[in-house]
Amino acid sequence: MPAVIVDCAIYRGGRRTDGPADFSDALAAARAEGDAFLWLGLHEATESEFALVSSEFGLHPLAVEDALHAHQRPKLEVYDDSLFVVLKPVVYEPRGDTVSTGELMVFIGDSFVVTVRHGEGAPLTAVRRRLEAEPEVLRHGPTSVLYAVSDAIVDRYVEVADELQLDLEELEAEVFSPDAGSSTPTAARIYDFKRQVLEFRRATGPLALPMARLAGAGVPFVHEHAQPFFRDVNDHLLHVNEQVEGLDRLLTDILSAHLAQMGVRQNDDMRKISAWAAMAAVPTMVAGIYGMNFRHMPELTYVWAYPTVIALMAVVVFGLHRQFKRRGWL
Repeated sequence: MPAVIVDCAIYRGGRRTDGPADFSDALAAARAEGDAFLWLGLHEATESEFALVSSEFGLHPLAVEDALHAHQRPKLEVYDDSLFVVLKPVVYEPRGDTVSTGELMVFIGDSFVVTVRHGEGAPLTAVRRRLEAEPEVLRHGPTSVLYAVSDAIVDRYVEVADELQLDLEELEAEVFSPDAGSSTPTAARIYDFKRQVLEFRRATGPLALPMARLAGAGVPFVHEHAQPFFRDVNDHLLHVNEQVEGLDRLLTDILSAHLAQMGVRQNDDMRKISAWAAMAAVPTMVAGIYGMNFRHMPELTYVWAYPTVIALMAVVVFGLHRQFKRRGWL
């Protein structure tokens, strides 16, 4: 069991204190004091390992199942003995311009907080240190942990959204560049970018309703004085969701504009091909007539007939070239 326990600590009056090494004894000690709570952090616990935690803390079986199998949407579930919140941390890889998501489950109950993390994204060590440096926030009990974790994840959303915005501006400049390359790589890049935005949207979009509920009143195990803090987190989340919606719409518009550009370029190419074919058709037609080998052709008796016909073909081709050039076909 210690292999999956990242940290286990008791907080009294907003400050971390030494307690029993066993989390069962630590929970009993926190409940005995009344103004203390236990924060137990787990990372990818197995079913057998998490069974000890769920039985000791009285966690609901449905919430335990979600925490073990992961792959959940962000949500907020209220049970008799605990509050269950699912969050999706986001990791942005600038080298490949890729977005990946992890999962973080938070259980809040009587004098305890249990965090279960899946994936390598969003480690909570920095969040715990920041909270321990702000005892006035920690005095709000387990609610302060939920707020700090939510705030850190949504702040990361803001950073990732800004990174995606910069990447979109670069992609937009590339698509509308006069010397843009082949259509296939650009279209594939736009589509891949759209997939990254969709992955990001799956993390931010469903979280709006849980944050709105936490910002309101009447949620069990949530301190009433914490509502302004959750409203601040919800405001940041709404801003991110609006930014993601804008990114998705812009990507659709860029893809449509890119395909329209490809259609215009193909039309230009077809006009050039048609113009060259028309110019080649004139000498081909004249040469075809002479190639029929008629015996009675008046011009055959003239000395200058051959040069005249060649000159005529050249004049006609030159005239067609001027016409096509003037109309922008060449």
